Amino acid sequence: MKKFLALILALVMVLCLAACGGNTNETPAPSNEGGEETSAPVKIGVVLVGDENEGYTYAHIEGIRKAAAACGLTDENIVWNYNIPENEECYDKCIECVDQGCTLVITNSYSHQSYTQQAASENPDVEFVAMTGDTAMKSGLPNFHNAFNLTFESRYVSGIVAGLKLKEMMDAGLVTDPYIGYVGAFPYAEVVSGYTGFFLGIRSIVPEAHMDVQYTNSWFDIQEEGKAAEALMARGCCIIGQHADSTGAPKAVQTAKDNGTPVYSVGYNIDMLAAAPTAALTSSTNDWSVFYTYLFKAFLAGETIATDWAEGYESGAVGITPLGPEVAEGTAEAVAEAEAAIKAGTLHVFDTSTFTVGGETVTSAFTFDSDGDWVNDTNEGIVDGYYHESEYISAPSFGLRIDGITELN
Repeated sequence: MKKFLALILALVMVLCLAACGGNTNETPAPSNEGGEETSAPVKIGVVLVGDENEGYTYAHIEGIRKAAAACGLTDENIVWNYNIPENEECYDKCIECVDQGCTLVITNSYSHQSYTQQAASENPDVEFVAMTGDTAMKSGLPNFHNAFNLTFESRYVSGIVAGLKLKEMMDAGLVTDPYIGYVGAFPYAEVVSGYTGFFLGIRSIVPEAHMDVQYTNSWFDIQEEGKAAEALMARGCCIIGQHADSTGAPKAVQTAKDNGTPVYSVGYNIDMLAAAPTAALTSSTNDWSVFYTYLFKAFLAGETIATDWAEGYESGAVGITPLGPEVAEGTAEAVAEAEAAIKAGTLHVFDTSTFTVGGETVTSAFTFDSDGDWVNDTNEGIVDGYYHESEYISAPSFGLRIDGITELN
């Protein structure tokens, strides 16, 4: 009778795990010496480069919490580690998570990746996910995975928002030079892909626009991001985009606007209206819960986790935040049209007919990794007239420096 009841309970648990909607905070453990089944709490380790005060990490925290709730997981199932630097401490935290019983460990910074991979190689029975990474496929480790959203899609759409505002300012005579600034963290393919998508969105509205990129060499530095925005505005930039994680740039733009400069901001990760209530137009953003829900479902059901996962508008993994109060007329309609076209596959962000490199149309470009090196010279990136971003590996690989954009030292 006990065996029969145990069998029924086990079947019920499996069904709950597969559905990812019931009580999944426990997972079966090996039988004890008496032959009766025991259970132990599911433990998921999370190693974060920042905390809730940093936009990028906050988006991951919210995504994990939302996915956990959808899968019946509670706080006791998550082992949180905040403000972990991109050095050996990341490896140590990964190992600590394993020692605490975690059988799934997630890190969220690109530069965490090598330490995560090392931990994965030493713990083959534990699943490891290095978010935004690009070495899982090359590693050959079945328990090591990468994931990234198709952020370049929402970058393009946010560029349309910026382009329409730029055109409005030009038509009103407030701006004569369609000069855009962009605060970038590092010259990695992730940033290059994003700023290029943003720029092409602008150019779909204002073809003569040009853009300078100012790097901060930090993912999160409020002061440096503010200074970079100020330097770009001093050069004459009238819209400031960003691939940096703080409110430094939007706040600097709001200050300049309050002092009479016609300038606007397009942010990243989070809604920047609180920081720049009239200067913020929108932000390109990620809903990481889409990936984390997929991950937790596969993990709890014992299914194979994708080596590289990348999705965008079609699954709701990317989008833009609410439009600011001073966007140009017709912006909402233009955004809806572009988003529908991306979902339908009729609009490709890196359509080679929309840009040149050195004055020439690009017909061949092999896939880059995030350091700008060739991944493999047999993986052609341009097929059917556009660069197929994040199709070979999940992380952005677009590393072309197109005409109209200048990277400042």
